[in-house]
Amino acid sequence: MNLRTDIDMLQSSRITDSHELLSSIAGLMWEASDVIMAVYQQDDFGETVKSDKSPVTEADLAGHHVLIHGLALLTPEIPVVSEEDAESVTIGRERSCYWLIDPLDGTKEFINRNDEFTCNLALIENHRPTLGFVSIPAQELLYIGGPGYHSNRIHRSGQTVSLFPESQPGLTRVVASKSHLNDETRAFIDGIPGKIELVQAGSSLKLVKIAEGLADIYPRLGPTCEWDTAAAHAVVLGVGGTVTDLNDAELVYGKDNILNPFFVVRAPHYQHSSIENQ
Repeated sequence: MNLRTDIDMLQSSRITDSHELLSSIAGLMWEASDVIMAVYQQDDFGETVKSDKSPVTEADLAGHHVLIHGLALLTPEIPVVSEEDAESVTIGRERSCYWLIDPLDGTKEFINRNDEFTCNLALIENHRPTLGFVSIPAQELLYIGGPGYHSNRIHRSGQTVSLFPESQPGLTRVVASKSHLNDETRAFIDGIPGKIELVQAGSSLKLVKIAEGLADIYPRLGPTCEWDTAAAHAVVLGVGGTVTDLNDAELVYGKDNILNPFFVVRAPHYQHSSIENQ
């Protein structure tokens, strides 16, 4: 094993073991949230369309620059992959450890001014998310967690709450859109026995709902990219939940194809206890 890999494997523990470094990265997330909200208050978001036809705003780019420059100072040894830097994608295929950024997840929610957009930062080690930071700029909230660091919700005021999701007896809360259910998702939900309640959310908040204990299961049978899920994936792992593909294999990162397979997010209390008939 070469020196680079040895160093890479220690990064998540090094960060969580250092209160100063962890706090500095959290501060960087607040700074990114601030520049995003500054654009959110404007009448004109500077919206353009990328080559893949998805929208991008000044807020996407402002958040990207804050995180890129801040991480270069705080963790210069860890490279960064960002949605807003197409050339950086190859880093995830070449390195065992890197930061994965979606500076503004839910750009459409941002444009529609419904407050359900997030800023996502994940540490990927050996193809898995080991630490995730998800901020909700409009609500002044930040989630931090990972498989070796129990997930917390932090308010800008400093109030911190450890997340311990619980079930609601006799009810399965499913994260899904009431107005945009595709046939695959509808069939999946129809296979869940008992009483069902649909829970709506935008962006990576869909996964955060699981970590918060506000939902039990989230089937995503539609396209997503690795940067859409990695940070919140780590937060779900930090409460004992799972994010797996339809063959029950954990979602991995740094693939040749940046697209995720279809996947299912389950709360810790919903691990194949009343599983979907497929």
